[in-house]
Amino acid sequence: MLDELPGRLVKAGEDPFSPFAAILDTADIRLGNLECVVSTRGSAEPGKPYTFRAHPRTLKVLKRHFNALSLANNHSGDFGPAAFGEMLSLLQRHGIAYFGGGANLLQAHTPLLLERRGLRIALLGYNEFFPRNFEADYDKPGVAWSEDEQVRLDIASARTRYHADLVIPMMHWGWEHERHASERQRQLARVMIDAGADAVVGSHPHVTQNIEQYQGRPIIYSLGNFVFDGFTGEDSNTGWLLRLDLDRQGVRRWRTFVAHIDRKGIPHPGSSSEGSCWERGQENATPCAEISPAAVRRAARFP
Repeated sequence: MLDELPGRLVKAGEDPFSPFAAILDTADIRLGNLECVVSTRGSAEPGKPYTFRAHPRTLKVLKRHFNALSLANNHSGDFGPAAFGEMLSLLQRHGIAYFGGGANLLQAHTPLLLERRGLRIALLGYNEFFPRNFEADYDKPGVAWSEDEQVRLDIASARTRYHADLVIPMMHWGWEHERHASERQRQLARVMIDAGADAVVGSHPHVTQNIEQYQGRPIIYSLGNFVFDGFTGEDSNTGWLLRLDLDRQGVRRWRTFVAHIDRKGIPHPGSSSEGSCWERGQENATPCAEISPAAVRRAARFP
């Protein structure tokens, strides 16, 4: 979220992602959820208590750290279709790929395809938190909404039409400040994995939530906040950066890096033992402090 204090820091020449730059730089693909519209246009959504609009100058910082961004969230439409449409043009101009939103309904549900090290990865994004009037229509820009049948079709199409080796949906769902996933989150996550998703990664609740394995595939229900100011509780100022290590069978291992967020909304890495680690074959994740340092380094893939 690059409005408010983080946005003012960018205007002053600072980089809110710099404390995590060394970790981000080790990844082949770096993804984020863009929890604001980036635009100079539009008017704030009437009656919405929080609306976020970042200045286009923030795109240089995003370009430095991210390959692609999910637009599927409840703030992308805060300043209306004109602002959302301008953001699409700005992202394209800066060479930042996006998914979970588009100039129309078809584009919003089309997977973003990224190929690395011989793997063709399809990324899909969905919002499930109101207002629904941010949803794309056949002739209106906006975000993808997570109707179960459409989600099944999108995941199947990513395999059959777009020939993806792996499919990963990123979700915006759940209730704010709830530490455990809702029954709806659990149900939809299983729908996605049954349809062929290799992992499900979520956001929106502003706190981290539980992690599950279903059919050997991870469901990370909420990563919590990352760059985001305005929260006072420790839960909302503790987030995760997630690393997935992929092969043709799906997620081979994953780990979380804990982020402690300061009063300016800037995340700072916790100790290497604070996160959770998992490798294929494990039933549940293990605190990284309980596995060998060599395994932690392997999961992180640091040089």
